[in-house]
Amino acid sequence: DMGIVNAAQLAVYDDLPAELRERVEDVVLNRRPDATDRLLEIADQYRGDGTQAKKEDQEWRSWPVAKRIEHAMVKGIDTYIVEDTEEARQGVERPLHVIEGPLMDGMGVVGDLFGAGKMFLPQVVKSARVMKKAVAHLIPFIEAEKADGASESNGKILMATVKGDVHDIGKNIVGVVLQCNNFEVFDIGVMVPTQTILEAAQKHKVDVIGLSGLITPSLEEMTHIAKEMQRLGMNIPIMIGGATTSKAHTAVKIAPHYDNPIVWVKDASRAVGVAQSLISKDLRTKFVADLNADYEAVRERHAARQKDTKWLTLEQARNNKIQIDWANYQAPKPQFTGTKVFDDYSLAEIAPYIDWTPFFHSWELKGSYPNIFDDAEKGEEAKKLFADAQKMLKQIISEKWLQARAVIGLYPANSVGDDIEVYSGESRSTLLTTFHNLRQQQEKAAGKPNRCLSDFIAPKGQDDYIGAFAVTTGEGIDAKVAEFEAQHDDYSAIMLKALADRLAEAFAELMHLRVRQEFWGYETPNCSEHGNGNGCAKPKLAKPDTETLNYLISEKYRGIRPAAGYPASPDHTEKDLIWEIMDVKANTGIWLTEAKAMVPTAAVSGIYFAHPESSYFAVGKINREQVEDYAKRKGMTMEEAEYWLAPNLGYEP
Repeated sequence: DMGIVNAAQLAVYDDLPAELRERVEDVVLNRRPDATDRLLEIADQYRGDGTQAKKEDQEWRSWPVAKRIEHAMVKGIDTYIVEDTEEARQGVERPLHVIEGPLMDGMGVVGDLFGAGKMFLPQVVKSARVMKKAVAHLIPFIEAEKADGASESNGKILMATVKGDVHDIGKNIVGVVLQCNNFEVFDIGVMVPTQTILEAAQKHKVDVIGLSGLITPSLEEMTHIAKEMQRLGMNIPIMIGGATTSKAHTAVKIAPHYDNPIVWVKDASRAVGVAQSLISKDLRTKFVADLNADYEAVRERHAARQKDTKWLTLEQARNNKIQIDWANYQAPKPQFTGTKVFDDYSLAEIAPYIDWTPFFHSWELKGSYPNIFDDAEKGEEAKKLFADAQKMLKQIISEKWLQARAVIGLYPANSVGDDIEVYSGESRSTLLTTFHNLRQQQEKAAGKPNRCLSDFIAPKGQDDYIGAFAVTTGEGIDAKVAEFEAQHDDYSAIMLKALADRLAEAFAELMHLRVRQEFWGYETPNCSEHGNGNGCAKPKLAKPDTETLNYLISEKYRGIRPAAGYPASPDHTEKDLIWEIMDVKANTGIWLTEAKAMVPTAAVSGIYFAHPESSYFAVGKINREQVEDYAKRKGMTMEEAEYWLAPNLGYEP
């Protein structure tokens, strides 16, 4: 019954447009549950004094149809695109001419603006939504006249996420950007075997193959594809991208196996230039020569570093482990041992824990949240993207688009050398599983230890504990993404995937907080606001303040939660052990591909360590001696161990 208003901006009530007045009243009087969303739908029409914004917003509707289509594509406005496309079709001899004319012209403007840094990725994806809806309207007419082919494209590109990998946000974005620059893109999905990729490339007679992968086993799969293409005598250039890929890895590990260009593409903004250079007769020769020279320089630097590496023997590295005074350490005892399952966890409770900075990075808007809003170049677009994200997040929660599920486990444990034994009970007589770890093996500066995760767990003879977790916020996502894609709405599909990923990370953060404060209970919550210096019996978790979020994001708390397949624990097969002891698939629905990628992709898993000195680190390169030792401990062949540890090998297998 109270509101804060700017008196200087109060309007005469009767002068408010009927549409605006109705939607404002719906909000103020709380007349309908979707009142806020309906007001936001029309808010942009009434910026400033309202009338000018509306006049400017509608002026373009009087322009010639080709100009309207271009404007709609640049601005990402899909409201009128079907009627404008139909009007354009009526004025040409063949429906194909609309694609070859105004639509391609509009895409050209979008591509030029993006290339010049005057448009950002979210805008480009919105432009693609407009273009796809226009083309979808024209396709029945094109088929009706039995037209066999589309407009002359800049080239054909096949895109796939490699076998065992399921991540495709980056690939989808690159595909959209290429389409906006008049490339014909054939996206054949995720977890695609080598044979399927090569058969599709030949079937569609593509000019370039684009390979995507996020997890480290995907790097080996890309190398396998290159070798197979070489064996078959193929000459199609390859573009590769994904979080674990790099120029150095491409130059050293992949490119030498194929006599044709293999180009690492850092991000979507580089994809168009690379594709044009690979396809263009005029540009290709110099581009490939420069690429080969660059790769050769990278290989020389890599070889020099390898030669200069100073290795410790495995025994020396183990003798230089982290020194912890276990005799005076009292391990905190968990509230329970075994597993605890969380089914249909409240998304509303998870959402406040989202770290928004990586969300902007996924859209290639670099900067930290909320400072990015003040960026002179990206700020305005970041605000629009954030507003769209907030709107969809509300829908995800209120309409239950996604379901959150989790399982955590807390167990007695002890270190045995570089391994960690996990027991089923306090007697420690029954072995549940053994986690296998790797140790940093390169020579360190004086006083610096060669770290291993087992260093943070007490040796036998003293009580200690370890935890594990797996969380997902991705159940239900496939159906909703398919719905958006059926509507030719890449923007919403990519937005949903990005938000699901952020929710999964937020869920992992929230669950770790609850483990530290409740289930393991070694961290006392700060409840000084209640005048209780000893903390609350049950911490308030639902609405963290900014200070709490910054504390969590900066990882200032006690303990760590490293994930299998990442720097401190590089072997993805350790996930199998987590899945076995907690029956993760049955308890959460998360399953592992053959390359140990998690499905749904909006999932996080790992191990909990509680010791105050536990910290994140990268194992880095290891030598053959340690790989042989690790293979024996894991019951693997040397070839298997080298496959899973390929990015960490400090030698050529």
